[in-house]
Amino acid sequence: MNNIALFGSTGSIGKTTLSIVKKYPDLFRVEALAAGRNIDLFKKQIRSFSPRYASVIDEKEAVMLKKEFPKTKFFWGQEGLNILAMLEGVDLIIMAILGLDALMPTYLALKEKKKVALASKEVMVAGGRKIKEMKGSDDLLIPVDSEHSAIYQLLHGVAYDELRKILLTASGGPFLRTNIKDLKSITPRQALKHPKWKMGKKITIDSATMMNKGLEMIEARWLFNLNPGQIDVIIHPESIIHSMIELADGAVLAQMGVPDMRLPIAYAMNTRKRINLGMKKLDFKKIKVLNFILPDLKKFKCLKIAMDVLKQGDDSAIVMNAANDRAVEAFLENRIAFTDIADVVEYTLNRYYYKPVSSVYEIMVIDREVKKYVDERIQKLW
Repeated sequence: MNNIALFGSTGSIGKTTLSIVKKYPDLFRVEALAAGRNIDLFKKQIRSFSPRYASVIDEKEAVMLKKEFPKTKFFWGQEGLNILAMLEGVDLIIMAILGLDALMPTYLALKEKKKVALASKEVMVAGGRKIKEMKGSDDLLIPVDSEHSAIYQLLHGVAYDELRKILLTASGGPFLRTNIKDLKSITPRQALKHPKWKMGKKITIDSATMMNKGLEMIEARWLFNLNPGQIDVIIHPESIIHSMIELADGAVLAQMGVPDMRLPIAYAMNTRKRINLGMKKLDFKKIKVLNFILPDLKKFKCLKIAMDVLKQGDDSAIVMNAANDRAVEAFLENRIAFTDIADVVEYTLNRYYYKPVSSVYEIMVIDREVKKYVDERIQKLW
């Protein structure tokens, strides 16, 4: 029995995780839940899974929920997330909350030698070096993103010196075949229509700009101890191959399956042991062609920016991540154009003064400072 603490329970990853728990109650027990603003759904989850501990954003909501669920102990804010990350009796942390709110609880959980199934890519993008400096983190971190899960599965049993490079596949998002001249007029509604995956708004926009793939490249560097030259991206619109590895002898191994997040989530939850999820099977008799396309770095400027940052270092990744977060938010609120997202990120990278980072706490401080800087610039310049 795995006792789990689920961070981001009302998001897409969280809801899928709980569907797996419900299917296999003999394997998983929900010890703790953390959620954001969707309190109505959170109440239903508490009723269904009876966690001993829970955390929300606001203290008032925590007090209100305590009255309704007296058997559950409630916390709130960043401190609440940190407390849940260090609970005794929790075997596995499933980290699926947005942004750098996930960084400190991930760090604390790893410090307590807890396994962390990580779906919050910002943790490794901004804090990868600090996370990897922790002794034992290689054995405790389990990736949940479909691409990183694919690499994680493929590398099992492969010696480090046998790996030549990894190839992260990308769907290309909703604008793969859209003319570059038409991108400026793209609306949030159009950008939120992903052709393959059902995800939250932020990650869906990142997929549309292909920043998501750039973030994944940086995350992969730290997760798998790679150098930038070992990480490639290829667009694969069918999303059947979830990623590949190339070995020293020239062999290429691919992990394949229908686009369904239940597989990588369950693989992480059950520590490499596979369970029947009732998923649709891949039918090779119906697959007529698999396409592979080089990404257009002029069209997908965000991907090019992230590739450059991958080569530059940690501090610029922190700035890029924060600037992109605010730019996406501004686009969703119709304050900037779709193509302005990349321009905002590039502007910030070129002008923001980088400070040396010596701790996880300082990463979070820089993140807040950059977001404030970007908010001010968007208001003045866009």
